[in-house]
Amino acid sequence: MDTAIEAPKTYNKKLVYVVGTIAALAGLLFGIDIGVINGALQFIKVDFHLQNHVGLQEMIVSSLLVGAVVGTLLSNPLSHRLGRRKTLLISAVIFAIGSLLCAVAPDYWTLIILRFILGTAVGMASFTAPIYLSEVSPKQIRGGLISLYQLMITIGILLSSLSNMYFSARGDWRAMFGVIFIPAAIMFFGVLTLPRSPRWLMLKGQKEHAKNVLTKILVVDKEVKREMQEIEANLARTQQGWSVFRLKYFRRVLALGMMLQLIQIMTGMNTLMYYSTHIYELIGFSVAEQMWGAVGLTTLNVLTTFIAIAVIDKWGRRPLLFFGLIFMTLGMAFLGFGFHMGANTGILKDIIVVGMLVFIFGYAVSIGPVIWVLCAEIFPLKSRDIGVMFTTATNWICCAIIGGCFLTLLNSLGPNFTFWLLGLICIFSIIFVSIFAPETKNVPLEIIERNLIEGKRLHDIGQV
Repeated sequence: MDTAIEAPKTYNKKLVYVVGTIAALAGLLFGIDIGVINGALQFIKVDFHLQNHVGLQEMIVSSLLVGAVVGTLLSNPLSHRLGRRKTLLISAVIFAIGSLLCAVAPDYWTLIILRFILGTAVGMASFTAPIYLSEVSPKQIRGGLISLYQLMITIGILLSSLSNMYFSARGDWRAMFGVIFIPAAIMFFGVLTLPRSPRWLMLKGQKEHAKNVLTKILVVDKEVKREMQEIEANLARTQQGWSVFRLKYFRRVLALGMMLQLIQIMTGMNTLMYYSTHIYELIGFSVAEQMWGAVGLTTLNVLTTFIAIAVIDKWGRRPLLFFGLIFMTLGMAFLGFGFHMGANTGILKDIIVVGMLVFIFGYAVSIGPVIWVLCAEIFPLKSRDIGVMFTTATNWICCAIIGGCFLTLLNSLGPNFTFWLLGLICIFSIIFVSIFAPETKNVPLEIIERNLIEGKRLHDIGQV
């Protein structure tokens, strides 16, 4: 029997979850920076006289997302050279300084530039945190631990909604940005306590240091020895760096990861995270109702992500993807129908709100956490940095596209056809997942890599 497929008998649960929670704080800041613009934009456009300049409003939203693409690309050399922990520390510093500078921006062009800089921190964190979590997690709880990152994103979005609601009473969008400094400082000091990734340490030849970290995590000497052997064997046979593009199996799995990230964003979640208050405005809700509506959506997002964390390592990745995408398709159908009928009565408004809630539920229980988990699992060790860099950059490019053109789509196609188009993308996603997405539940990363190198179908690389 192949010992590589046997689950470790024990691990230090307290240490693992403390480490996982601190590392996932990067997701908290990610979520706060995404969510803050949803409440701040309506006050920014008044302050800077942009009510009739949809393009500039979209630039304020998307500048952070473009910066995240750049931050993701910078993260690969930083994470490879300095390590996962130091890269997270750098992103925390940029988060802290960037949030304060955004709070005092004197004009919209300065705000756009500062949000771009802040976006580099978002990109660095979104690249580094899932990699770090996948490399310190015992395999039997790896999905749940990486999903903590997605949970923190949802909590960050909720916190920003609550903050937006509090400061909206006096239209203080500057304070909405300024409060980001507090969680950024907490993340910085928390990351200082984290151990380095044992796989990264082995990659850099620091075998004893890696062994010490694994001993703290796995506790049992036999399990530590076996994990060390698996990592060493993996390092011995895998090519490193950009030369990996010569390998067909890497190109195949990279295409899979990029498509999964495209699905996560282009199905429409970010339209609700960036513009839910605008959607509520379209159907006649007051400013206070818009803010409460945003809080309701983000609360559901958080609560449903808890469900995903509880079941992802029991049900598996693929069942959750199918389950959630069906709900997401229904949600977009409701949204399109409500706007198609005019959204001018209480019932039609309720249908639109229900559509948003159904979509959020489907997303948070499935592709929200599952895509991050899969993209952290499917790449070979020595090329994981490059693979996750490209897939995360794909995520942010799609975010920038959605954030930069959604208002234009609403104005040109109309809300009904815009949401129906997103529903069609959800249907395409179901088909894609059924053909290509692997099941990686409880499978060691080294086994996934071996299957990939041996040329198995992408659908089958999680088979033991």
